[in-house]
Amino acid sequence: MPDTPNDTSELVATDACWLPRRDRSPAMARRLLRDLLGRVKGGERFREHGELVLSELATNAVLHGTRSDQLIWVGLRVDPDRLWIAVEDPSSAQPRLRPTADGESGRGLYLVDRLSLSWGCGPREGIGKRVWALVGPEGTGSAGQA
Repeated sequence: MPDTPNDTSELVATDACWLPRRDRSPAMARRLLRDLLGRVKGGERFREHGELVLSELATNAVLHGTRSDQLIWVGLRVDPDRLWIAVEDPSSAQPRLRPTADGESGRGLYLVDRLSLSWGCGPREGIGKRVWALVGPEGTGSAGQA
């Protein structure tokens, strides 16, 4: 799966922002997503799974991908069939999916995997990585693979 959607001919809406390494950054990212989906007819179909996936990716970037003086980038695109979420951070450390959601930590990528049509990780321009996920409307049988 590519790092960005291939076909943008039916693209409905996009948004992006830079966020600081703060505990509140995942909540700020979710607010950006809610605002974007509110501008799109039928956008609410992506809200629940989209917010969970975005929250996990943003939290991982804040906790594991940045130092206190660094930023993360959040990019969002939605069309009638899918929501594309990308989170970039300056770390080159690749995310690791654990086989189960057991335990106090490590459940984030498990949730991303279960709630996404697909997801992956690749390099970003410069240093660091982009972790992305494609989310379908709720009830479409999401459950992807890296």
